[in-house]
Formats: sequence, structure tokens, C-alpha cells
Amino acid sequence: MSTLEIQGKKIRVEANGYLVDQNDWNEEVAMALAEQEGMGVLSVEQMDILRFMRVYFVKYRVFPLLNNVCRITHQPKQCVTRQFINPEKAWKIAGLPKQDGVRFVSMDGEHFFMEPYC
Repeated sequence: MSTLEIQGKKIRVEANGYLVDQNDWNEEVAMALAEQEGMGVLSVEQMDILRFMRVYFVKYRVFPLLNNVCRITHQPKQCVTRQFINPEKAWKIAGLPKQDGVRFVSMDGEHFFMEPYC
């Protein structure tokens, strides 16, 4: 476990980079997590995606369908993949918990699907 210091506050992050407490998340934390993931500064479109993922997860407790994310945030199809490369990276930067037993798989680097694993 490591710690990020953001605006004088210590934020705990697990070994894989996920927030220990998803309630620690805010836009400044998202920026720090994005930097940790090698993404640099987040765009307005990226922040819209992250905010939607958080709202959806709080309401339904699952990862949203990627096409719905793009449609609801008024962005082009495959916006999550274009903005974050891998949907799991967006999930992590959104401060949401690691989805145990599930991983994202892509055959072409553009279209991802969730696959269960042991």
C-alpha cells in the first residue's frame, strides 16, 4: 500500500493503484491517479466519463456498459477506449474498487469486453 499526498491530505492507494477508500476521490485525486498511470492532465471529456462511472457505480454497484458511457456523456462511440486506452484504467482513475474475478480483454486494442477469471 502506498500514499498519495494531495493538497496536504494523505490518500491511501493499494498496490495496484486503486483507492483504498473510494470516498477520498475528487477531481484533484483523479488528476493524481491519472499522473500515476502516466496519462498527464485529464481533459473535460475524460472527467465527464469518470464522473458518470462513479454515479453509475454508486447506483448499480457494477461497471457500466461502455457504449452507454459514451452515449450518456454525449461522446463518440468507444470514447472510453479512446480517452483511456483500457476501461480498467478509467475505472481506477474514477476511484472505484478493483473488480475481483473480472478483467478487460481486447483482441484489437479498441474493443474491450469483460471476462471472468479465477
